[in-house]
Amino acid sequence: MKVRWSPLALDRAAEAYAYIASDDPNAAERWLAGLLEAGGSLVDFPERGRAVPEIGRTEIREVFHGAYRVVYRVDPTEVVVLTVRHGRRLLDDREV
Repeated sequence: MKVRWSPLALDRAAEAYAYIASDDPNAAERWLAGLLEAGGSLVDFPERGRAVPEIGRTEIREVFHGAYRVVYRVDPTEVVVLTVRHGRRLLDDREV
């Protein structure tokens, strides 16, 4: 099993990083390292996240990293990180 980050997830992570860095660059570095660690942990434990409530499909799951949702899909051979969203923002079903 491997973890692949979608272009949208990478873009959203970069946006969040830039937002955090505008206030505290060191915090942004720590946040990004933690995000990558959270995503990487899905290699060994892909089912550890909960099913995304508003999607209702068991293969679409999420883990939380601070205030952010890391939404991913479990496929037979890989985990695909679909998007990174702030927990206060609704998930757009076009992102999954």
